[in-house]
Amino acid sequence: MFLSVIIPAYNEEKRIAKTLLAVDEYLKKQSYQYEILVVNDGSKDKTAEVVNDLSLQITNLKLVDNKENHGKGFVVRHGMLAAEGDIRLFMDADNSTSIDQVAKFLPYFSQGYDVVVGSRRAIGSVNIVKQSGIREFLGKMFRLVVHFVVPLGVEDSQAGFKAFSKKAVETVFPKQTIFRWAFDVEILAIAKKFGFKIKEVPIAWSNDPESHVKLGGMVKMLFEVLTVRKNLWSKKY
Repeated sequence: MFLSVIIPAYNEEKRIAKTLLAVDEYLKKQSYQYEILVVNDGSKDKTAEVVNDLSLQITNLKLVDNKENHGKGFVVRHGMLAAEGDIRLFMDADNSTSIDQVAKFLPYFSQGYDVVVGSRRAIGSVNIVKQSGIREFLGKMFRLVVHFVVPLGVEDSQAGFKAFSKKAVETVFPKQTIFRWAFDVEILAIAKKFGFKIKEVPIAWSNDPESHVKLGGMVKMLFEVLTVRKNLWSKKY
């Protein structure tokens, strides 16, 4: 198996079908073998039923159905470790970054990179639908905190479009301890600690107006970033 696409999903019954059909439409035109894993995070709606119905239409689609909610980071970890691909990509269920962007990622794995990070900040990125002013401000503040507390060497740690080699997955994700707000920061920090080569690549990205981050969520993210710093100091990873 060459590529695994992992899609974490929580209450996505209205959007998941469109995203899965778009992902499959692109991947079935490629020459490599692939699989699509949707990891349900204890959805209260019919997300699991929609995915199961589509699995009759999409040959390589699989559902990992968690009955309880544990957080996006938990189900990303679950999907990454359950996948079989030599390269494993996770992307958002709202299709904010379309699957065709993975074509930019693949050459870097041949060049010795183990982690390729989609970036909305790198030169060449395209923000099709921009965030509100307040979200831009909060995002900038968060990036500054990460830069000083847990320097990662990337401008955008939070875009939900990241790919890992099989080796990186098997090293990084079993050590993950944060499963909600700042899990992206933690997995990149672990990858950096273990010497994996990380490449940041510009992507086309469209903000979902239904997606909101409240101030309370930002505070939790900051505390989790501090936890990552503490874990690095204490050599927990």
